[in-house]
Amino acid sequence: MGRPRGILVIALIVAAEATALLVAAGWYAYELVTGAPVLSFWGAVFTLGLLLAFSAWLYSVGHFLFRGRRWTRAAALVAQLFVLTIGFPTLTAGVVVAGLALVLPALTAAVLLFDKRVISFASRTGGMPPAL
Repeated sequence: MGRPRGILVIALIVAAEATALLVAAGWYAYELVTGAPVLSFWGAVFTLGLLLAFSAWLYSVGHFLFRGRRWTRAAALVAQLFVLTIGFPTLTAGVVVAGLALVLPALTAAVLLFDKRVISFASRTGGMPPAL
């Protein structure tokens, strides 16, 4: 059985979200280094660490989803739900372009995660090489 297109689309969406988080972390680090006012320096460092960790997690989800690992479907769905919880309020607050940029890919990935070909590909057992 070949890799379905849905897997490729979801993996690209997740990788794009990870890249967006990495860019946000870079901007946040730049602002932190250049002396932007913060209430708590260590709180800001912790937030930066969370942005970097979540970005790395999303990159690994996208990579291993593309390879067909079982656990990645649930992880990708959780990530899309997080994006939707930010995207819908953004959209309803009148920031239409940013809201659509968040909501449309997340909805696309969430719907594709329940496609029977994607489920079948990402639910295979045995016969796969080790992950690391």
